[in-house]
Amino acid sequence: MPGPTIPPADDVAVTRARIAAAPARVHQALTEPAELTAWLAEHATVDLPGTWEFWGRDVPDGHAPHQTPVHVDGDNLRFTWRLEDTDTTAEFALEPHDDDRSTLVTLSQTHFPGWPAVMEGTGPLSLLPTWWALAIATLDDHIAGRPLIARPDLTSTRMEVGLDIAADPGAVFASLVEPDVFESWFGAGMGIEPRVGGRWAMGDLDTNPNPGRITEFEPGRALGIDLGGMVVRWELEGSAGHTRLTLVQSGFDEDRPPHDAWLGWLSGLPELRRYHEVSEWEPIWVGEDSPSMPRG
Repeated sequence: MPGPTIPPADDVAVTRARIAAAPARVHQALTEPAELTAWLAEHATVDLPGTWEFWGRDVPDGHAPHQTPVHVDGDNLRFTWRLEDTDTTAEFALEPHDDDRSTLVTLSQTHFPGWPAVMEGTGPLSLLPTWWALAIATLDDHIAGRPLIARPDLTSTRMEVGLDIAADPGAVFASLVEPDVFESWFGAGMGIEPRVGGRWAMGDLDTNPNPGRITEFEPGRALGIDLGGMVVRWELEGSAGHTRLTLVQSGFDEDRPPHDAWLGWLSGLPELRRYHEVSEWEPIWVGEDSPSMPRG
């Protein structure tokens, strides 16, 4: 039977998503190099069963490929990935759903360092949970034929991305500042005092000891948050019922660019767009198998 083969453990991060395509289509996207370079990485080489590798500016420690396939069949792709002098193991497991009309994709990644390390951005290993979340969200967009949101450049200190959303700016702004809506598409709780000078926190305001401060609050136009050591700013521009949303992360120490936080934001953007554009929307994410992000 198809399914994950890496056993559950405290240091195994598991991400599950339901993608609206048959397993054979998802498998093709995982094993064709032209498809991998569309959704996963700048560069890819595939010659299975011996070679399955990817690298580039958008990959942690991506100056060269560090992956070696261990097992591949129609349901599973398992490989080692050497990071920080550590041989980690990752696996894509594909399970059919809805009479093969959709696929449950399970990504398991060993050597998960825990969310405190992710928040601190301690190295390539700490980037993997949010990097994989972004990759799977981009895979879903790729298979659905939606325009892809730009992948991150992990060699750069410039952190800015724009996307078009088929919804008016007021609705998009509300999804950034209403806690219940924010949690539904981002997958983590948020607390906010919706005014300039008000507090903002991932999780909730009662439990977060270091909340950010809102520097801009213009409904339908802009939201700025000073998170102490960096500033996150959302700018919205409307036209003909659509919104051009620009997200910028700045004000940080360029010797230690916070790619961990940036990947977290980027990983949520595809679902934000789906939330506004897909009729009868449901999140692609299934369950909470890795240690959860703060939910309040």
